[in-house]
Parts: sequence; structure tokens; C-alpha cells
Amino acid sequence: MKTSWIAAGPAGTLGGMRVLQLTLAGLFFVLAVLGVFLPVLPTTPFLLLTSWFLVRSSPRLNAALRRSPLFGPLLSDWERQRGVRLHVKLTAVTMIVIVVAASLLFGDLAPWLRWTLVALALIGLTVVLRLRTVRDD
Repeated sequence: MKTSWIAAGPAGTLGGMRVLQLTLAGLFFVLAVLGVFLPVLPTTPFLLLTSWFLVRSSPRLNAALRRSPLFGPLLSDWERQRGVRLHVKLTAVTMIVIVVAASLLFGDLAPWLRWTLVALALIGLTVVLRLRTVRDD
């Protein structure tokens, strides 16, 4: 009798590897969703990791992710052109600037924390702005 690689089994077996991959896909998906709302947390890298693990553990779930109106276009653009749309970049930059400015203006942050926040924001802005911009055909 042939054992399917997707069969559940103890850790260290192929079934255990599938459970690990699905767990990691779930974790990275949660981080990607949080990244939609939190400007210091990137969405695209976590989304790519989610898809990478789903391709290996559940092609059906990966297909559903790719059909998602929110995440599907991001995955397709990255896969085809290794970039993101201009509106994605503009949204990311706008959110980073608004949230960091609000934190600096209204937050009661220690000076070292303010500098850390600014440094992280500059790193995030650099990453976003360096991504290739996908043009509409």
C-alpha cells in the first residue's frame, strides 16, 4: 500500500512536515494580514512566504490565496514582474509617514525610542521605494 505524502504522521515524517509547513504558512499569513494595517510590518514578504509554504503543503489553499482579491494581484505581480503596483507603494509610504508622524507627535516616547522609530521607518521607506514598480499594460 502506497503512503501519500500528505498523510498525517508523527513529527519527522512527510505528514509531520506538511503540518509544519501549514503552520508556518498560517503564521506568515497572519503577519501579512497585520502588515496591511501596521506600517512597520511588511505585507509582501510574509505573503510570499505564505504562498511558498502553501505550494509545498496545500496547493488548494495556495490557489485560494491567489484568487483572493486583496492578495492575489500582489502575488501575481511579484511572480510575473518581481515588483508591486504604484498604488501599493504609495499606500505603504503614506501609511508609514502618517503612523510614524502620529507616534512622534502624540506618543510619549523616550528619545532613544523616537530615534529607533525614525530609523526603522527610513529602512521601511527605502525597501518600499526600491521595489520595482509594475506598470499597467
